[in-house]
Amino acid sequence: MRFRFLGNSGLKISELTYGNWLTHGSQVENDTATACVRAALDVGITTFDTADVYANTVAESVLGDALAGERRESLEILTKVYWPTGPKGPNDTGLSRKHVRESIDGSLRRLRTDYVDLYQAHRYDHETPLEETMQAFADVVRQGKALYIGVSEWTADQIRAGHALAKELGFQLVSNQPQYSMLWRVIEAEVVPASRELGVSQIVWSPIAQGVLTGKYRPGAELPAGSRATDEKGGASMIRSFLRDDVLGRVQDLRPVADELGLTMAQLAIAWVLANDNVAAAIIGASRPEQVHDNAKAGGVELPAEVLARIDEVLGDVVVTDPAETAKASPPQRLV
Repeated sequence: MRFRFLGNSGLKISELTYGNWLTHGSQVENDTATACVRAALDVGITTFDTADVYANTVAESVLGDALAGERRESLEILTKVYWPTGPKGPNDTGLSRKHVRESIDGSLRRLRTDYVDLYQAHRYDHETPLEETMQAFADVVRQGKALYIGVSEWTADQIRAGHALAKELGFQLVSNQPQYSMLWRVIEAEVVPASRELGVSQIVWSPIAQGVLTGKYRPGAELPAGSRATDEKGGASMIRSFLRDDVLGRVQDLRPVADELGLTMAQLAIAWVLANDNVAAAIIGASRPEQVHDNAKAGGVELPAEVLARIDEVLGDVVVTDPAETAKASPPQRLV
């Protein structure tokens, strides 16, 4: 396992990070979730990403239980705040000082730790002044409850504004967590250049495009039984935009590229996002320990420039690149 610096900080995280969105507390039983976490540790993953909203706080508890007994100093634990949690009252969401303060305490309790290494704004809150949010994060850092602060799916302008306020308040904004894959490249035009300039890294989610880049979905074929695309509670709505025959056909054309490199399609997809020098880590999830072991083999894979160019040629115009897509990830009003 290789490790990369997170932004311009001195913190290193494993370039493959284990995430439990859609799995722990919902899709898989707790013993299976624990087995997946053990598999992650076995392959050298030390960085674990979760959020209070995953399974309405249950995912944090499952992860905390699975990591119990591990040396805390040898782990990097990441969580997030923004989306509605608990009974979902008017203040159980967003990035207000009240919700941030209450949420960090709840997350620490469920994760069974005194601090998290990275606390992330899960989306941009258009209804709370940015100054209030960043002051709340500054307090969390000063209290020792989080070492670093990050964001998720913020636009380039939002990252610039947040970074400037963080600097004024004496803490570091070191990361952004966007969706990024061969098929979804909306951060490349604006977010990545701004992040490079500011010393902010990307921790990317969905590097295999919700499973589409594994090649298991074929044009004109029935959706595989039990797959994410058939699970309305487990991400079917998010994968739908990729399930077009033109996209699926181009993905199948990537199979010879993976075969020539001795990689699975998933490993090729993960290695592709790690080829971007602004990416600190790719988040991988799993519903079975074997998936962790398989995907971990993407770590350390170097893709030659000619392979990257060939991938671009194969995928062509099915790739989504519009930077305006990032702004759509944060709703104009908080959801309750």
